[in-house]
Amino acid sequence: MSYKFYGGVHPSPCKNLTLDGAIKKVFVPKRVVLPLSQHTGSPAEPIVNAGEPVKAYLEIAKATGFVSSPVHASISGKVTKISYSPTPTSNRALSVFIESQGDEDQSFKVKDRRDPNGLSAEELISIIKDAGIVGLGGAAFPTHVKLSPPKNKSIDTVILNGAECEPYLTCDQRLMIENPKEILKGLEIILKILNAENAYIAIEDNKQSAVYAMEKAIRDTRYAIRNTKLIVLRTKYPQGAEKQIIKSILNRTVPAGGLPMDVGCVVQNVQTAYAIYEAVYSGKPLVERSITLTGSCLKEPLNIRVRIGTVLKDLVDFIGGFKKEPKKIIMGGPMMGLAQYTMDVPIVKGTSGVLFLPEEEVLHTKESVCIRCGKCIEVCPMQLAPTTLMYRVKREFFSEAKELGIAGCFECGACAYECPAKIPLLDYMKYGKARIA
Repeated sequence: MSYKFYGGVHPSPCKNLTLDGAIKKVFVPKRVVLPLSQHTGSPAEPIVNAGEPVKAYLEIAKATGFVSSPVHASISGKVTKISYSPTPTSNRALSVFIESQGDEDQSFKVKDRRDPNGLSAEELISIIKDAGIVGLGGAAFPTHVKLSPPKNKSIDTVILNGAECEPYLTCDQRLMIENPKEILKGLEIILKILNAENAYIAIEDNKQSAVYAMEKAIRDTRYAIRNTKLIVLRTKYPQGAEKQIIKSILNRTVPAGGLPMDVGCVVQNVQTAYAIYEAVYSGKPLVERSITLTGSCLKEPLNIRVRIGTVLKDLVDFIGGFKKEPKKIIMGGPMMGLAQYTMDVPIVKGTSGVLFLPEEEVLHTKESVCIRCGKCIEVCPMQLAPTTLMYRVKREFFSEAKELGIAGCFECGACAYECPAKIPLLDYMKYGKARIA
């Protein structure tokens, strides 16, 4: 059933540094910085004040609209201040600073386990919203919104995204290996909410250990969920993008400017499904997630569960620090991630990993003129003309760039990766989209 999507590239996977080790148990820091805008949509509004004591797992900022998400304290302690702080997106955001007082119990205790079979779809959506769950594949779109399509949008298929196509990142793969049954329980909740008939679990063919683990969990009759099928996809970047994974599995094309719901689909990341399981069954809000810390600079590259708001410098110190000084630090993968200018940036809900590259692994190539080879057009999964758009942006012809479809670019970076002239096409796409917005 596996179809192909247009374009794409084949970067070296570079996943061997962190693939074989189990996810290290959660690191509880002494301080956290919690931005109030960790999601697509309106920032959360603080409901605590500087100087107040707070308990871990309790809400400290409320959602300010439908497309918004609350923020919870990830450690117990004292709110030291509420002020602006750097974030992984390079923007400064209003944030709640919490410092541990040293003797609080930071563990989560389940009060009453809940059975989702006795809950309605509306009750399940409310739990997910109150838990502050957003898409954990990187986009950080509030999950309760995604699970509340308009009544005129009939959803027949749910795709659980385990492609993890970005080089270096392995946290999703490890989670599928270690917690497949919990992921399937999260999928079961998603299916109940949407009343969808079909479910697909999509994994690239370079992740055989995850394939075996999920296959075994599906075969277990206790976790047989409706019409659930595991699809092993050909490894190609950006296979994990929503529109591309829908094309690969269902041969449906999401229209330009449209959403997966327009073709009857909802796509959720495997970590999001796991967070839904924790929220519904145990009442646990989204205060921690698994991430990949990798790169040859680190003494110990690994996957680790980390509290949201942990400052990157504290996390690196905890895992043993550097064996060589990094020249570049990237939040996310090397294709779509953002380079950081400080180690004082916090881990946020959408952080899937951090890559530390030494001088010798950072490309220092000089940009030359476009040779009209057309390779960027060949690899663009949205079938855009990146160099044409680049020239429009460069000359600030933004209305023309808009007419040529620049809004359809989801910033995968395939064009810049393939460009023999080393033109920073992705930077031009981002700048043009920001100016138009």
